[in-house]
Amino acid sequence: MSYVITQSCCNDASCVEVCPVDCIRPTPGDPDYRTAEMLYIDPQTCIDCGACNDACPVGAIYYEDELPEKYERYSEINAEYFQRHPLESDGLPFVPLSSVKVPREEVPLRVAVVGSGPAGAYAANDLLMHAPNGAVEVEMFDRLPTPWGLVRAGVAPDHSGTKEITDVFRNASTKPAFQFHLNVEVGQHLTHEDLLEYHHAVIYAVGALRDRKLGIPGEALSGSHAATEFVAWYNGHPDYADRTFDLSGERAVVVGNGNVALDIARILVSDPDDLAGTDIADHALEALRTSNIREVVVLGRRGPAQAAYTSPELIALGLIPGVDVVIDPQELDLDSNSRTAVQGIEGPFSMHLKTRVAEEYTRLTRDPSNKRIVLRFLTSPTRIAGSDRVESIELVHNELLQGADGTLKARATDRIETLKTGLVLRSIGYKGTGVPGVPFDDEHGVIPNIDGRVIDPRTGRSVPGVYTTGWVKRGPSGVIGTNKKCAQETVKALFDDMASGRLQRPKPGHDREALVTLVTQRQPQVVDLRGWQAIDAAEKARGREQLRTRAKFTDVATMLDVAHGAMHKST
Repeated sequence: MSYVITQSCCNDASCVEVCPVDCIRPTPGDPDYRTAEMLYIDPQTCIDCGACNDACPVGAIYYEDELPEKYERYSEINAEYFQRHPLESDGLPFVPLSSVKVPREEVPLRVAVVGSGPAGAYAANDLLMHAPNGAVEVEMFDRLPTPWGLVRAGVAPDHSGTKEITDVFRNASTKPAFQFHLNVEVGQHLTHEDLLEYHHAVIYAVGALRDRKLGIPGEALSGSHAATEFVAWYNGHPDYADRTFDLSGERAVVVGNGNVALDIARILVSDPDDLAGTDIADHALEALRTSNIREVVVLGRRGPAQAAYTSPELIALGLIPGVDVVIDPQELDLDSNSRTAVQGIEGPFSMHLKTRVAEEYTRLTRDPSNKRIVLRFLTSPTRIAGSDRVESIELVHNELLQGADGTLKARATDRIETLKTGLVLRSIGYKGTGVPGVPFDDEHGVIPNIDGRVIDPRTGRSVPGVYTTGWVKRGPSGVIGTNKKCAQETVKALFDDMASGRLQRPKPGHDREALVTLVTQRQPQVVDLRGWQAIDAAEKARGREQLRTRAKFTDVATMLDVAHGAMHKST
């Protein structure tokens, strides 16, 4: 028997680091790691030691005999991966990317991390891991009173296992060398120059939350929204809690077919009673209880082999009670290039698996009383129509052509169709937003960098002491755990620069205590660790009263009342 990795795999490779026989792939050292949709265990090599299960931060690994019914096919999937990509190993454990040990000095290495999502949290973890006896102090800033970024506000509420990654982040946040400065916005309360005066280095991990536009007529009509707005709304993000979405029609259309698109489709057609035990926002649950939507159409401009969603998320659609997944068999007619990649043993395993699962859906018997998720391929929107709000969406059928660079590109044909709908959600990618005073590439939506070192585009040289990690470093790619290796790369660059003397010291007298004084002067409503812990405890207590995992606060004022009540409580 073997251990098996399942759907909620976060790809942070904690399992790889502890495997004594090196039988988990891909590793962070493999070329395809950053694009891998999950990791796999070779059943022929696994020695059933359970080290991977103990290390997994999201509970994604099971002993083969104990697989829950919904995950049973992952035993076959793990094995098939190695049939197509035989394990090449010397039997030695993977050695993770390491950073130099920080020497203990009179002045600790002081690092500011801007952004508390997975990228920033992994960077903080790595900084502290290599810092003996308080040799590093980490100050983490976030503009919201709550940390963890997209784990809190982006991961779908029915993916509670994925959210368990915050347990890893929490360990670093409670260390004496770590300090939260929540509800503090860099660019408003503090400047980039302020941070440089108080730290040896600054790491920007501010994500990529700006949505891309479709650029078609009617996009601005009422009823046409960015997926980021809808996801933030049902996750209780305070910036979006007061948004409203018209769920009175029977059909919604999601443009784009990544994992976020599938999350939206799943939430829209799931039974609200099944969502009631999650941490979904109260206002969203109430709206979904009165929703009339029975069909969600998900549009992909390329073919099923090139779909942006991952196989685990596609498989999970078929497990939603009372919901049919509908795919037209004609839309699975692959072009010759895709067919070669899917059928060839050397082709990407994810492409092969996604296509096979899609074919399985075409053969399933449908129940007319069920709700539906309809996956469309080779289809792009050309116009959203309506008088004062969305009434329909016009679509063009595409064909795939191989470009000069070898990639397959979608080209519009003359076949047009129209779908009636009252709700259109675009989920076609994200771009980062610049921080005042920090170099930024607006065209690509990233901070220009080499291995995490921020580059001044005017000189082509790295900016001393300024670094970046996460989506704003590499673009919106990978899953939560992909940020771990990304952060390690950035921290290694930082430590290398420290060793070579490239980091400047903070100004005299600009220590941790002076920083706290400055932050409090600029933002009296700052929230520290104790304040966040009070919010966290209160939300969990509210959840227990409702038989839920958590009942989130969705307005900043309430969060601050709870946080400051704890922070200012006499001891």
